[in-house]
Amino acid sequence: MIDLEQTITALWDGRDDLDAVMPRAEAELAVRAAIDLLDTGEARVAELSGGEVIVHQWLKQAILLLFRLTSMRVEEIGPFEYRDKIPLKQGYEAAGVRVVPGASARWGSYLAPGVILMPSYTNIGARVGADTMVDTWATVGSCAQIGERVHLSGGVGIGGVLEPPNAVPVMIGDDTVIGSRCIVAEGATVGNGVVLGAGCILTGSIPVIDAETGSELSRGSVPDWCVAVSATRRRTFPGGEFGLPCVLVIKRLAEGDRHDKAKLNDVLREHGAAT
Repeated sequence: MIDLEQTITALWDGRDDLDAVMPRAEAELAVRAAIDLLDTGEARVAELSGGEVIVHQWLKQAILLLFRLTSMRVEEIGPFEYRDKIPLKQGYEAAGVRVVPGASARWGSYLAPGVILMPSYTNIGARVGADTMVDTWATVGSCAQIGERVHLSGGVGIGGVLEPPNAVPVMIGDDTVIGSRCIVAEGATVGNGVVLGAGCILTGSIPVIDAETGSELSRGSVPDWCVAVSATRRRTFPGGEFGLPCVLVIKRLAEGDRHDKAKLNDVLREHGAAT
């Protein structure tokens, strides 16, 4: 893999004249080998280490090079026709993944055993952990990293990012519930064991506030084992006073406890939210 990383890095550095780096056919073979590593889960675009997100830029570079090296082609699958540079993922039975009609995932995304895809879309470079459900009309954007035993509820939008290659993707921890119609984008992170109430907007710049103290916990990062909902906080501008979006942590959960859905729904209803 080290040799492959070095090859991809050299191709990226010479991307304005790839033919001067190596023959086009060899370049495409190297890039496809890197994408295969993503597709099988042997490599991943990003991971947490010591609380920090480590981005493996060369794998993002491989994805971007793939678009340069491949041409548009038409695929017919049953009654459907597609025209794209990247084929759809295959081999779901062997992978232990359930895919409901209407769901699709691109080659170069990884779906771990036990994943369930309702009619939804998973983009290249994304990684979806074991026993996670991607519910109806949810989207997992390019390079997003989704943990194990996660529920991405209906209509959830997990943003993707390819450029620049060092940009941090969305990171979702294990045992987390992302409520209906939430948007998580721009390198935001959601910790382990979180319940994010319906309709939350979380980006890298959105304040996350502790409801008990009123203190700002972070920008764009919801801590482990908590319930958080969409909220606003007042700010005064020359044109008047306006409510700016934030995410409010309203309850702390015991680490490792399974979510009691009935109790959590009661908590969320008290604050005008639901999963």
